Amino acid sequence: MSEAAGGIAVERDPGLQPERTRLAWRRTTLSGTVSAELAVKTALHGGPSPAALIACALCCTLWLGLLYLAHRRIHTLTSSDTPPTLTPRTATTAVLCAVAMAVCGAALVF
Repeated sequence: MSEAAGGIAVERDPGLQPERTRLAWRRTTLSGTVSAELAVKTALHGGPSPAALIACALCCTLWLGLLYLAHRRIHTLTSSDTPPTLTPRTATTAVLCAVAMAVCGAALVF
């Protein structure tokens, strides 16, 4: 239990936060999937060039890395009543994958 501002003990439902976090990871993987699919479509549109294929392959590799991280985190969230916090290394890796996918997508557009 935790105390509210008025000093009254409040019962906290430990199941809601992991559920919201799991759903956020699902949304992140869905948006990553759409980004990777658009990268493939853009790279193959109008005849593929070697640079576009390399950017597309990099984007797909980053997408797979993001899927792996998300799958691990979702599994951790569902495997115990009180899941451990996200490590800084995993958080940094997920952010770098997402940013690198955005950079690859921008490179394919221009």
